[in-house]
Amino acid sequence: METLLEIKNLNLFFGEYQALYDVNLTLKKGEMRALAGESGCGKTMTAMSVMRLLPKSAIIKSGEIIFNGENILYYKEKQMRELRGNKIALIPQDPMTSLNPLYTIGNQLIESIRAHSKVSHNQARRKAKEVMNLVKIPDIDNKLNFYPHEFSGGMKQRIIIAMALATKAELLIADEPTTALDVTIQKQIMDLINEIKKEFGTTILLISHDLALVSNYADNISVMYAGHIVEEAPAGEFFKNPIHPYSNALLNSLPTRNPALKLKTIEGAPPSIQEDINGCKFHPRCEFCDKTICTSTQPTLKEKEPNHFSACLIK
Repeated sequence: METLLEIKNLNLFFGEYQALYDVNLTLKKGEMRALAGESGCGKTMTAMSVMRLLPKSAIIKSGEIIFNGENILYYKEKQMRELRGNKIALIPQDPMTSLNPLYTIGNQLIESIRAHSKVSHNQARRKAKEVMNLVKIPDIDNKLNFYPHEFSGGMKQRIIIAMALATKAELLIADEPTTALDVTIQKQIMDLINEIKKEFGTTILLISHDLALVSNYADNISVMYAGHIVEEAPAGEFFKNPIHPYSNALLNSLPTRNPALKLKTIEGAPPSIQEDINGCKFHPRCEFCDKTICTSTQPTLKEKEPNHFSACLIK
C-alpha cells in the first residue's frame, strides 16, 4: 500500500524538557493504526504535531512529518489551514466541548463545509444533510435546528465525524473518540469510524489508552511509553504475541471473563517529562529489569519477529 503519512525521528520539547523522542510512525493509505499507551505518554502530542496545533511552549527541534510526499513542518500557517479539515481532520477527545453552544448544529456544519469548499449556502446545506445521513442521525431536517445541548454525547461525536466526512479528509485523527461515552455508544462510534475507513478508504490514526477497544478495530498498533515508541506490530500479532514488558503489563491489566483471574496492576506511575531517567524509561516499573543494562542503556526499536518491532534490551 502507498504511504500517506510518515513521521520521522520527531523530537518535541517543552522548554528544556523533552516530550517526544525520535518518534517514527508510518500510515499506509486505508490503514487504521492505533497509537496506544497510558495518559501522558505523548500520544496526543504526536497527533497535534501532525495537525500543527501544539501549545506555544512546544518546540519541534528535529524530525520530519511527510504527508502525501511533502514535509508539512515547512508549511506556513496559511498552508496548514488549507490542509486541516480538507486533507487532515481531527475527532477531538471531548465531544461535549467541541461544538459552539451558541449556534445550531446546522449552522456549524454548513459553515464548516463552506470554509473548506467554494459552495453556496444551499449546496452546503444539502451536503450537511448528506453527511448527517452517513453518520446515521435520524430526523435530519429537524436535527439541523438543534443546539449542541439538545444532543447526547454520542450524537455530538457523530456530528464531529460528519464534519470530517464533509471535506473528504484523507487522514482522520481520532483522539480518544469514545471518551466519556458509555460502552454501547463507544461501540457504535467505533463501528461508524470503521465503516468510514472501509467505504471511503480513509486512513485513520486512532489514539487510545483502551487496548480492549483497539483490538477489535486496528490493523496495526504502535505502543508509546514516556515519549518513545516501544512496540509496533500488526494488531493480530501484537495481541497474540506481545514482546515488550510494558505491552505485556498493559494487556495483563485488562479485565477477562474468567473471575478466577485477578487483574495485575503496573507498579508505579508513568514518569513526567521533568524526570531524568537513565537507560530504559520503563525500567523503574519493569519486572524484567536488569539493573546493569536497563539502567544505563536506552533501547531502540528493533525487529524481533517479522514485521514486529520492540525496544527492549532483555526480551
